[in-house]
Amino acid sequence: MLKEHRALYGTSGNCFDLALWLIDEFRQNKVRCYGVLTEHLHVAVVAVNEEGNKYFCDLGDQWIEPILLEPGHEAYTEEFVDGFFPGSFIKLNTRAKRLLVTYRRPNGKESSQEFDLTPVADKALIIAGQKTQRLFSDPLVEKRMFTDGQVLHWEFDNYESYLSSNEGRKVEPQLKGIEEWAERIHTMSGVHEEVVIRALEVYSKKSLHP
Repeated sequence: MLKEHRALYGTSGNCFDLALWLIDEFRQNKVRCYGVLTEHLHVAVVAVNEEGNKYFCDLGDQWIEPILLEPGHEAYTEEFVDGFFPGSFIKLNTRAKRLLVTYRRPNGKESSQEFDLTPVADKALIIAGQKTQRLFSDPLVEKRMFTDGQVLHWEFDNYESYLSSNEGRKVEPQLKGIEEWAERIHTMSGVHEEVVIRALEVYSKKSLHP
């Protein structure tokens, strides 16, 4: 269904949709993998290669590529590195069954999130994903944009939009009305404009009637 909706409407879903899609792709290619969660119900995927090395994959947060998650491996590092998250350096800190990911923006601002690395069963992932589908937070759309020099991160967050790069975050001009925002979201993300309009109308009604 996710693949059909992607082809028809240009949509891709939230972090759970993307994680379940990625898990399915990995398993079709005989790659062992499982989901991991934060306490705030954000999900990522850990994939295990033929040598038994684990890699952290976070499509929901728009990571560019997986990163090695093996503290004993010679290629593993807990220093800040680039090339894994658009417009930011990232640093891992792995202790027992916990993973702390720290993000550093070009202006020096840092943020972090912590994952429990205990594998989550598929059924539990689906249940958690269904729970998030029933939660109405602020409307959010994210998109990676691949250029010759770097990967950019475009974001629409509750009627503000930004483009993040290695040079920092650029705030885009404000717009008026759902139709104008839908046009920008469609242009930047590829989601069909009529789908965006319908979604923003739902969010608008929900904000009026909490």
